[in-house]
Amino acid sequence: MTQPAISQHVRNLESLLGRELFLRRPRALHLTEAGANYLPVVQQAFDLISTGTQAFTGGDRGRHLILQCNMAFSIFWLTPRLPRLYARHPWLVLNIVTPIWDPDRHAAQAALEIRFDRPDGMPASAERLTHEVFFPVCAPNYPERDFDKAHLFDCAGLTGTWDAWFKAQNRPFSRGTDVQLGSTFVISLSAALHGAGMAMSHDTLAGDFLADGRLLRLDDFAPPMTEAYFLIPPSSHAETPATRAFLDWLKEEL
Repeated sequence: MTQPAISQHVRNLESLLGRELFLRRPRALHLTEAGANYLPVVQQAFDLISTGTQAFTGGDRGRHLILQCNMAFSIFWLTPRLPRLYARHPWLVLNIVTPIWDPDRHAAQAALEIRFDRPDGMPASAERLTHEVFFPVCAPNYPERDFDKAHLFDCAGLTGTWDAWFKAQNRPFSRGTDVQLGSTFVISLSAALHGAGMAMSHDTLAGDFLADGRLLRLDDFAPPMTEAYFLIPPSSHAETPATRAFLDWLKEEL
């Protein structure tokens, strides 16, 4: 469809609803309050169409697999191991979806899900894949080794934080307002990898970087983390050759 045709459809929709959905600026569109309120309804409708369409496309041939997965796990653990997956199953077509917030809204589209969360937030069908501990890391070239002076990075919304690490040792932590937050470990761990400071991480994400020397572990103290990686498997009637192949490979790798 052409841009003018889309614009006309949007105007028709606004006329039907009796209110503007967008604030029109030069070379930009911004949602109005009404548009922001209407957006979740539209998203849900398109998600439903997408889920229904997938039943008539690649998934029924057994080769395609939609995996919903934590972004940091996808980047730092899964993708480095994909060559081994494809060497074993070259026929597999893997599509990875990585929502940062509200994973439940997207989960219906996925055949499998790997989620990083607390045990009490997981459905009964979930299978725990890991037991994580957390600890501080930095790049070998980061010059500062004093926790009171270094730039500190955390992942927001989790329990394995700098504050929790100090409290687990009954040590004071006075830098709570100085810790820099990212919405995913991709941000905080990438900052550490590039020498910007120290990050709190856990063994599944940091393991490869510690093994090849790209990160250094700064302390032996590593308390258990409340969150872990969980597998939410498909229902028995939704299993395919792709889901079975991926699950067998995943459990061997872990």
